[in-house]
Amino acid sequence: MKNLTGIVVIVGSYGSGKTEVSINLAVDRKRAGLDVEIADLDLVNPYFRTREAKKTLSELGIDVILPPEKYLQADLPILSPMIAGLIRRPSQLTLIDAGGDHVGAIVLAALADSFRGKSVHMIQVVNPFRPFTDTILGCLKMREEIEKASKMKITGIVGNANMIDETKTDDIYRGYDFVRTFSDESNLPLEFITVSVELLPKINAEYFSCPILPIGRQLVPPWKKAERFRTPNPNIS
Repeated sequence: MKNLTGIVVIVGSYGSGKTEVSINLAVDRKRAGLDVEIADLDLVNPYFRTREAKKTLSELGIDVILPPEKYLQADLPILSPMIAGLIRRPSQLTLIDAGGDHVGAIVLAALADSFRGKSVHMIQVVNPFRPFTDTILGCLKMREEIEKASKMKITGIVGNANMIDETKTDDIYRGYDFVRTFSDESNLPLEFITVSVELLPKINAEYFSCPILPIGRQLVPPWKKAERFRTPNPNIS
């Protein structure tokens, strides 16, 4: 994940877990010593959005950019000038959490002027245990639809194999094998896979040829507590 710097756009299907990936990637890179900011452009899903973790991220020194407050629950392509501004003047890592499927990706096309001339890395998050991305053909179709809607090219993939609380270690290995195949079929690099902090001690990291991003779940139901992120030590790079 060391190569993920500059502007990184996170896309994927509904239920892929892209917002959870965005949040945890922001924290991971902040811990590595980067200046990190994250923009919430998910104007489609009213339930699991980056803004739900705003307080936690802000406490860690991660800037969170949101659409204007009066549009926070609006499923409309309303863009804050701040979002266009951060694209023109990105931080060491500027993460953009876009909406799900091609519908959520449409908002990216509205930012074409801001993206022009910028180096942008757009990552497709894949959960092979979700409908529509449980086959390689489904993943390829999702890629095509998102690229068409956003008018941008996907440049890498992330494997986020999970069934939330039902996830077992075998699911992590099977999910990895799936996204490796997708990587080969799509000619897109596999940037990293994710593993929950609960399962991390139980897996053999040598099985994987890519980095692993530990996931401490933040977007949880009201009856559960989110994983607590420790504040990074400024003396550790």
